[in-house]
Amino acid sequence: MINSLGQRLEQYTIKRPQELLVVTIEIEGETDQIAIYKGFSSSLVRATEFNPDISLISDSAEIVRIDRVKAPYQPNHPEYIQTGLTWETMQPLLAEVSI
Repeated sequence: MINSLGQRLEQYTIKRPQELLVVTIEIEGETDQIAIYKGFSSSLVRATEFNPDISLISDSAEIVRIDRVKAPYQPNHPEYIQTGLTWETMQPLLAEVSI
């Protein structure tokens, strides 16, 4: 069973490979921005742990916003599908793909 926030978002991108999620989180007073694509997470702000089994989004993290971006991601010219989602507004999208 997939329980963690990060795992659920990673599974979403596996089921929707035409999308990339850019997730802004706050943890322990620090902000990070995580790109999630095809089930893998990578920090856009700091070094990313090489081990893909270690989630970058812990359950203690506060999700500030989630942006849905058309894949492939082009940092200089991203094509946004939807911006400013919260964890609550992301729930129907997760339910659509049975997560």
